[in-house]
Amino acid sequence: MNSDVPSSLPDSLPRHIAIIMDGNGRWAKKRSLNRIRGHREGAESVRDIVRACREIGIEFLTLYAFSTENWQRPRREILALMSLLKGFLRSELPEMMENGIRLNAIGQIERFPGDVVKVLQEVMDMTRENQGMILNLALSYGGQDEIVAAARKIATEVRAGRLQPEEITKAVFSNYLYTQGMPEPDLLIRTSGEMRVSNFLLWQIAYTEIHVTNTLWPDFRREELIRILHDYEKRERRFGMTGAQIKKAPHRQ
Repeated sequence: MNSDVPSSLPDSLPRHIAIIMDGNGRWAKKRSLNRIRGHREGAESVRDIVRACREIGIEFLTLYAFSTENWQRPRREILALMSLLKGFLRSELPEMMENGIRLNAIGQIERFPGDVVKVLQEVMDMTRENQGMILNLALSYGGQDEIVAAARKIATEVRAGRLQPEEITKAVFSNYLYTQGMPEPDLLIRTSGEMRVSNFLLWQIAYTEIHVTNTLWPDFRREELIRILHDYEKRERRFGMTGAQIKKAPHRQ
C-alpha cells in the first residue's frame, strides 16, 4: 500500500475513532444524480479513511454504515445498499488481509438478507486473526436498541441467579454491549454539518470528543481527517474533573 499520509501527524492520537458518515444523498442531489450514486461515492471515502487510519496507527475505527431507522428507506435504495456492501466486502478483503485489518460488525445483523450475512461472516472469519486494526461496521445499528438488548440480557442473568442486582456496575453493563472489550471512542466525527448523534453509540460516547464538519461524506478524505486529528490534540479531556486535576490524574485508558 502506498501511503499518502503526511508526516506531520499529531503526537497524541485517539485509540478509537467513530464516524457518522452522512451526506451521500445530498452530495448526489447537488449534482443531479440519484442517491445510489452518492452511496457509491461514499464507499470511496470509506476506502480512503480506512487506509488512512490503518497507516496512521488508529487501533479501532467504527463506521455508522446502516442504522435501524434506515430500513424505512425506499426498497430500491435498500437493495442497492445491500449490493454495495457485498461488493465492498469482497473487493476490500485482500487489502484487509495484507494490512492486518480485522472486520467486526455491530448491530442487528440478523435482519440482513442471508446472502449479505454470508459474505459478512466469511470476511469476519477470514480476518479474525488480524491484529493491525479493528474495523467496526455498525449495520442495522441503533444505540437505544443496543442498550435495551443489554438490559434484557442482564435481566435474564439476574433471574437465573448468575448475577445479583448490586453487582451491576457501569463496567458490567458495558460487557453486555456490542462493543464489549473495546475502548470507548475518543473521537466522534460527523460529516454533513448535522448537529446530532442520530442514535449512535449512545452509551459509549458519554465523554467522547465530538467534531462536526460541513463536508459531505463522499468529499471527506484523509487530508481533512488529519486536520481533525490536529484539532483533537488541542482538546483537554477532563471527564468531569478540572484541568488541574487531570494533570495530576493517571492516564485514562
